[in-house]
Amino acid sequence: METETKKKSSKKSHRSSKKATPLQRACSIIKSVFVWLLVAASVAMMVFTIVSVTTFDRNDRDLFGHKAFIVRSDSMSATDFKAGDLIFIKEVDPATLKAGDIIAYRSTAASNFGETVTHKIRSVTTTADGEPAFITYGTTTDIDDEIPVAYEYVQGKYEGKLAGVGSFFAFLRTTPGYICCILLPFLLLIVMQGISAVRLYKKYKRQQQRELRLEREQVQAERAEAQRMIQELRRMRAEMGLPPEGPLDEGH
Repeated sequence: METETKKKSSKKSHRSSKKATPLQRACSIIKSVFVWLLVAASVAMMVFTIVSVTTFDRNDRDLFGHKAFIVRSDSMSATDFKAGDLIFIKEVDPATLKAGDIIAYRSTAASNFGETVTHKIRSVTTTADGEPAFITYGTTTDIDDEIPVAYEYVQGKYEGKLAGVGSFFAFLRTTPGYICCILLPFLLLIVMQGISAVRLYKKYKRQQQRELRLEREQVQAERAEAQRMIQELRRMRAEMGLPPEGPLDEGH
């Protein structure tokens, strides 16, 4: 009986410790990498969206000492940047600016009042009140802006750009951008984790049923072994001339 029990236990241990095939391990690794990449991308998209909403195109916010603006027109596309680029503006003393510098300023013209415009300085001049100012223009049209830019409206000097990145951040702010770049990846992640949870539950139930079946088989084997031993004992008693049941008569 002990030998049979050990065999069953060994068989059960062998089944439970069965290793996955190389293909299964590779698929598992690929799945894990994909899930983590999806998580990272979703979190990154969310962070990018928050940063773009709270920082970009904001006169009162800066990013690492620079203000970031999404270019909306091609007025400077002939030389420096175009619509869809993300440009960086650094705050400077307006008195240090000179002809040829590109500046961002808050427009006071009736056509685009309050908007941020980034144009090149053509020359230094003064306002009607005698205050220092700049004549600016867009390099694409080479036409001077309507009103000279006084120092108080200068937001900073152009420092650099990320080509095309502005379009991406502008898309993130839209409803389709939110759905495509944030909502759908998170929903996909939730669905994948749900499928994994269901598979793990089914695997657990199968393993539980297998263990119960092995236990029943083991019990049946033990019963069969006990019956065999009883039959062997009866045979031995019969050979010794003893009755089939009852204790052995040591004095016989």
